[in-house]
Amino acid sequence: MIRPFHGFALLTLGIAAACATIPPITGDPAVTVTARAETVPVGTSNEDAADDPAIWRNPSDPAASLIVGTDKKGGLYVYDLKGAQKSFMPAPGLNNVDLVEIEGGRILVIASDRSDPAAAHLFLALLDPASASLTPAGRIAVGEGEGYGICIAKPAGRDEVAVFSAPKNGVIYRTIIRQGRGGFAGTTTTLAKVASQPEGCVADPRTATLYIGEEAAGIWAIDMNSGAKRLVAPVDNRMLVADLEGLALAPEGSNGGYLVGSSQGDNAYAVYRLPGVTP
Repeated sequence: MIRPFHGFALLTLGIAAACATIPPITGDPAVTVTARAETVPVGTSNEDAADDPAIWRNPSDPAASLIVGTDKKGGLYVYDLKGAQKSFMPAPGLNNVDLVEIEGGRILVIASDRSDPAAAHLFLALLDPASASLTPAGRIAVGEGEGYGICIAKPAGRDEVAVFSAPKNGVIYRTIIRQGRGGFAGTTTTLAKVASQPEGCVADPRTATLYIGEEAAGIWAIDMNSGAKRLVAPVDNRMLVADLEGLALAPEGSNGGYLVGSSQGDNAYAVYRLPGVTP
């Protein structure tokens, strides 16, 4: 279920979440939205394995768009919009995933790699839309903390990709990835920090705003350049019930649209209007 909202049809939204660890709390009344399709189950069944999706929109044929999804115990799956599996690439230990189109029309897929609990890494792959298959493209060290949340921003006019990592220790890293003759390489700096475990992450390059979900606290808006942050949607047991997990963005115009967060504590989605992050 999702919270009441106006002027927006939520057709498909995959925001994955892990098992809650607090007693159930019922937030504000929500409306029911029924999914139009679903994927086949991941290979690792009944083990909290299916976690996070990223959607590549085919600009010439939207119906031929593809979904990349993580199996935390197995690797990366590619599905069509009907939910049929197109391919699978083994890569155990991946958690969240995002993708971006880069120079030459290539599609770069980046996942948070939590195979080393002490140090976060990024796992890179290239998606071939014709065959719906993935090819490994490298692994980049980020910093201390177990890899968890991740999202991507592609700065306009720049031959680089900004990747934001949100490991379990609350440090928010920014990694600038460029491609050279030897492949992809990254430079990482610390952007910000939150007090407890984050996960949900979505970047809005229109306003240079990074939205981070701190599971027990709420949604932070963080300046992607300075790291200045403010809590814009607290966990209040009405719109948001902890744990707060995935975040998604539906942009409209120069700064409008909707920000969606998974209110895992009551199995609902909270929808906010942009730019003000108003319910």
